[in-house]
Amino acid sequence: MTHPTAMVLACYAQGGRGLDDAALWSVEIHLDACAQCRERLAEEVTPATAELLDRVALSLDQAISTSPLPARRRTRAGAAHRRLFVRTLLPWLAMTVAVLGCGVLLDIAEPGLPSLVLLLAPVAPLPGVAVAWSRRTDPVWELIATTPAAGLAMVLRRTLAVLVVVLPALLVAGVSTGTSLGLVLLPCLAFTAATLALGAFIGVRHAAVGLAVAWCVAVLLPSVATGSLSPVLRPGSNAAWGAAVAALAVTVPFAATRFRRLTSGN
Repeated sequence: MTHPTAMVLACYAQGGRGLDDAALWSVEIHLDACAQCRERLAEEVTPATAELLDRVALSLDQAISTSPLPARRRTRAGAAHRRLFVRTLLPWLAMTVAVLGCGVLLDIAEPGLPSLVLLLAPVAPLPGVAVAWSRRTDPVWELIATTPAAGLAMVLRRTLAVLVVVLPALLVAGVSTGTSLGLVLLPCLAFTAATLALGAFIGVRHAAVGLAVAWCVAVLLPSVATGSLSPVLRPGSNAAWGAAVAALAVTVPFAATRFRRLTSGN
């Protein structure tokens, strides 16, 4: 390693007078790695420069002592929370639980009407799933969507976070009203899988809204209007719903690459 000469160090200590840019850069790079030359440079510093450095060091010490404490380091638990959950989900999940609670009360108060718990079960997770992967509700959508952790893996993690809240609520609602747990849980899972499968092509938000509207028009409203459950929710349809869950779940991984695109549907 070639050390700077005493003359070069003296010129550098005086502000680099007489040295071109290439020489300045080479001296600075060398000083970063050579403690001996840094000691030699300290001997070349003029009293005025030394005084200036002392004033800067003093002001930095004062600024550091009066500044707020550094932000707390993010823990693994916090990082996992951000991957699994977004705060914008909370109002939607609370609304879903509240609607299911109202369905339970209506089922108990009016046992002659079609079970609202059964009618609402398929679409119960859809608001949360739509919000979990949407540029309109996630303030850091662009940052998340461009990270290696984005895509289908994150969609599934956040969907799981929604189901962790919705499925127990449906389970409690089903037990409270004495309805078939299979017809409560299986349609919920089927519509969740259908939202992800269809969302790979048109966006998760559009898929959730479309499926919810289709269910309300084709099943929920006619059942309420006629006072009888649709055949798709009657006993004996569990096998069909289970097959739908399996078939839709198998199709989702084949569209994994589509979840990495910033589509307007999201």
